[in-house]
Amino acid sequence: MNRRGFLQLSVFGATSAFLRSLAASERRRNVLFIALDDMNDWIGPLGGYSGKAHTPNLDRLGRKGVTFTNAHSPSTVCNPSRTAIMTGLRPSTTGIYNNGQWWRPALPDVVTMPECFRENGYRVEGGGKVFHHTLGNNPPGIWDNYHPQVQDSRWHYNYPVPGQHTPKGGVHWPEGFPLNGIENVKLGKRPPANYREFDWGPFDKPDLEMGDGRLVEWATDFLSRPHDKPFFLAAGIYRPHLPWYVPRKYFDLYPPAGIELPAVKEDDLNDVPACGRKMAEARLADFELVKKAGQYRQAVRAYLASISFADALIGLLLDALEKSPYRDNTIIVAWSDHGWHLGEKGAWHKRTLWERATHVPFFIAAPGVTRPGSVCNRPVNLIDIYPTLIDLCGLRAGGRLDGVSLVRLLRNPQAAWERASVTTYERGNHAVRTDKWRYIRYNDGTEELYDRDNDPHEWTNVAEDPRFDSTKRELAKWLPKSDAPPALLKSAYHFDPDSYSWRKKEK
Repeated sequence: MNRRGFLQLSVFGATSAFLRSLAASERRRNVLFIALDDMNDWIGPLGGYSGKAHTPNLDRLGRKGVTFTNAHSPSTVCNPSRTAIMTGLRPSTTGIYNNGQWWRPALPDVVTMPECFRENGYRVEGGGKVFHHTLGNNPPGIWDNYHPQVQDSRWHYNYPVPGQHTPKGGVHWPEGFPLNGIENVKLGKRPPANYREFDWGPFDKPDLEMGDGRLVEWATDFLSRPHDKPFFLAAGIYRPHLPWYVPRKYFDLYPPAGIELPAVKEDDLNDVPACGRKMAEARLADFELVKKAGQYRQAVRAYLASISFADALIGLLLDALEKSPYRDNTIIVAWSDHGWHLGEKGAWHKRTLWERATHVPFFIAAPGVTRPGSVCNRPVNLIDIYPTLIDLCGLRAGGRLDGVSLVRLLRNPQAAWERASVTTYERGNHAVRTDKWRYIRYNDGTEELYDRDNDPHEWTNVAEDPRFDSTKRELAKWLPKSDAPPALLKSAYHFDPDSYSWRKKEK
């Protein structure tokens, strides 16, 4: 064969290989995986806020596919919830119960969701907060490429001492910190439990100059480029996590006079067992500080503004996808790792097992599977995302998964569904959620039971009423059969960030 013939054959072979790869890419669905942080059900499609929540893009996302109105998180704190979502394993299976643990040394052989997609031939990229954001929770080998999270303040870098609000490192406290004017925050005193994040106020910056904006700009650029493989793209938006810093125009959506405060019952904890009261009261002092400083209405306003900013960024992602060649072959899944209390039951955080902390936004739009504008009221859990996506994409699972595929509900949101949703906070504390009931059992055996149909605020615990003994027995069948011992704390390891490796400390 002469050189010209060889080159023609080589070009033909390369072109054919590319076309085969492109055809395979078109057969296999892509995934746009949108993670949100601390977003409760105060959004338009879920109606958790008694006033008007400005979330046009979450409304739009709901119109594209299925809105799950009764979805709950695996846990109500960031690291265990995200670890569960990304590994497909419950906290009661892994022993990852809090933010003080690293998941990888506890689960060295687990195949995470992005790793599963890589092993099945996908291009896997991520950015922002997908796993928990602190160092050691996002091993680099999981991704083909990762865009690191960009922060808008200094609070979880090398923390300065109180008063040093312009530390080294190029990331500064905003001018005038704290923007909420709370004296304890300014002085670095408790309460609040963490002064470094306990701030809110408007920034005079464009959306794309914010940390989350830069993440979304990176993700939209990815969607604008050609790819010769199917892709899994994870975009982790940090808002509405504290500190509630967002561009001023989102604060302007919520005039202070129109802010509606949550329904709060002063004696709400009187019928709650000691374990539940302890969870709520862990940040009660934060709530009392907010009220004492006259900041309650402004704080609620800032949380709503942060939701609307995150919503606007979702809009940019949807716009970019719709303009791309991947619009008809890309699954969109959007979720929040857990909810957030703004005074309900005296709590000012997450870390409880009540509705406000477990109930989360959850959307899936899958071309050729979901019908636009569908609504599913069945109780589901974010632990089900991993098996659902590999089912939709026809992939092989990398190991055991605790959740189940939701494809049956994606095809028919009203299909029979006998499962309950289970949320765990710390070892042995679980909430079971069905269509009608919330059942909580703590690690000391004490219980709560709420009739959600007749008591949507969960103000009346009927667990002691013998009329509901059989109900509790039925709900208890969904509790984990065993609770794994807690994984070792970070303090048990030497961690090398350069090699991203862990070594147990000698006793």
